[in-house]
Amino acid sequence: MIEKDRLDVFKNAPVSRAVMINTIPAIISILMVLIYNLADTFFIGQTHNALLVAAVSLATPVFLIFMGLGTVFGIGGTSVISRAMGEGRYDYAKKVSSFCMWCSVGVGLLLSLCIWVFMDATLSWIGASSDTWEPAKTYLSIICLAGPFAVVSTCFSNLIRAEGQSQKAMMGLLIGNLLNVVLDPILILLFGWGIAGAALATVIGNIIGAGYYIVYFLRGKSALSIHVKHFTLKHHVATGVLAIGIPASLGSFLMSFSNIIVNSLMSTYGDMAVAGIGVAMKVTIVTGMVSIGFGQGIQPLLGFCVGANLWERFKHVLKFSVITSLAISLVLTGLAYLFIDQIINAFLYNQSAHDYAVTLGCILLSTSFLSGLFFVLSSALQAMGAAKEALIINLSRQGFIYIPALFVLNSLFFANGLALAQPVADVLSAGLVIFLYYRTTKRLIVNL
Repeated sequence: MIEKDRLDVFKNAPVSRAVMINTIPAIISILMVLIYNLADTFFIGQTHNALLVAAVSLATPVFLIFMGLGTVFGIGGTSVISRAMGEGRYDYAKKVSSFCMWCSVGVGLLLSLCIWVFMDATLSWIGASSDTWEPAKTYLSIICLAGPFAVVSTCFSNLIRAEGQSQKAMMGLLIGNLLNVVLDPILILLFGWGIAGAALATVIGNIIGAGYYIVYFLRGKSALSIHVKHFTLKHHVATGVLAIGIPASLGSFLMSFSNIIVNSLMSTYGDMAVAGIGVAMKVTIVTGMVSIGFGQGIQPLLGFCVGANLWERFKHVLKFSVITSLAISLVLTGLAYLFIDQIINAFLYNQSAHDYAVTLGCILLSTSFLSGLFFVLSSALQAMGAAKEALIINLSRQGFIYIPALFVLNSLFFANGLALAQPVADVLSAGLVIFLYYRTTKRLIVNL
């Protein structure tokens, strides 16, 4: 049976404490993913070979698709499980977690196989040039070994928070990504394995991270389960998870897909432009990832309030979260502006690539603070089980708004236009998520 204090925080703790207990571990988890992403680029950058930096920038969005698949089952499962626990349906929660585990393994294996079989087509699709083809191929071929483990790790770094175990949810990603950061300089620089070393560090880190979560369940201290005996497609388990998980993950998928489009379009301006936009995106990534972590952290808390009909508490949690997340994103954006040269200098030594990164990074920073608002409200929609609204918002920000803007603004403003597309998407999607949130609350919540 669940330890009482696990869910007591959801129900009775002061709002500020409940939010921080759930969001801080989630933010740390997502920052560890960021550190992994930055570490590969940083230590590859120490080889002073901008072509290798470009190759990592090209290949990284493909690997992020694995994390997007983990989000399908992690966010979808968290939404269903947190509401089920608010209703006291603990056996159903076990069925959901087992479904998420085995589906994560299956789709991870399938995607790895597809990338290996269609490697040349994948490299052409992401815009690899004759100079970046081989290093990008080496990187992708190796990191696909980590694919299923990345899906499992991403899934359970979200799912375990639904039972009030936010610190344990954090630990798998923390351990795996710290190991990756430690191994990067050893394998890339000390052993001289270059881009292959970066990929191998990623593989080892993801295996260890996923192993932590599996051991956690096997020890039998969780209220959830990964045992195959609890796996089922019945009782609306699959539809409940996928109805929220697919819309939630579309943001991740479309982010990867749109980054591939950006790299492909940017490649027409040369490999240094590709390296520049890859690093420019990393200037804004801290704000975005912290905002994503904050949103993911409050989702199980909001979902529990929905399941337990604690609508007044839901309102207070949401208000505090919006204010806090927006304030954090404003501070982080300001710091990125102040230190943009220092940040870019850590990754790039080529002057042409550096100039691209500074110009494009300043454009991207103009609206990055809006992510604090966007991800909190989109997480609120997921917590309420508003599948249609979650689908609309996730299709729009990185899809229906951003991708067309890339082509239009590229034709008008060339390389700068590719960066301008993100501010346009940020503003329009922020307005859309506010509208959809208020429309949903009017329909679902009485006296809110």
